[in-house]
Amino acid sequence: MSIKSRIRTVPNFPKEGIMFRDISTLLGDPEGLQLVIHSLVEKYQHRQDIDLIVGIESRGFILGSALAYALKRGFVMIRKPGKLPGKTIAEEYQLEYGKDTLEMHSDAFKPGTRILLADDLIATGGTVMAAIKLIEKLGGVVSSTAFIVDLPDIGGSSKLKNDGYEIFCLTEFEGH
Repeated sequence: MSIKSRIRTVPNFPKEGIMFRDISTLLGDPEGLQLVIHSLVEKYQHRQDIDLIVGIESRGFILGSALAYALKRGFVMIRKPGKLPGKTIAEEYQLEYGKDTLEMHSDAFKPGTRILLADDLIATGGTVMAAIKLIEKLGGVVSSTAFIVDLPDIGGSSKLKNDGYEIFCLTEFEGH
């Protein structure tokens, strides 16, 4: 059974016309979760240009922390506003229906740290680009980005590639 076959599609969520790709069924399947982490470890285990894993709230925490553990790297969280206790830096970004903000501790890593940025899914790329801007504000270098799902028809993965970022996805779904 594949990673893709373990992902539930929920029609018309969060709004009419959207086919929501729900990875909770994948993560809830012990073999599915192991397949995801094993596949990512296989991809990145020999990379010498990754010092730290950064995950985007909230499903990126699951993926990123498991990957950091397996690769023997540290893990840093990028969160929604007001969730981190220390001094933070922030980046606002556009959503389809408004704006949102991400934050990261201002002392999360030293300049020059090479980062693998992890999240569950790439759609428009807005959240990921905001996370990249946060990393780069601190002087971090994004070595690669890793996702379980790519929605290539929405264009986020193309934007990342066109901006010179490496992207790795375990599966993709057509449509919106």
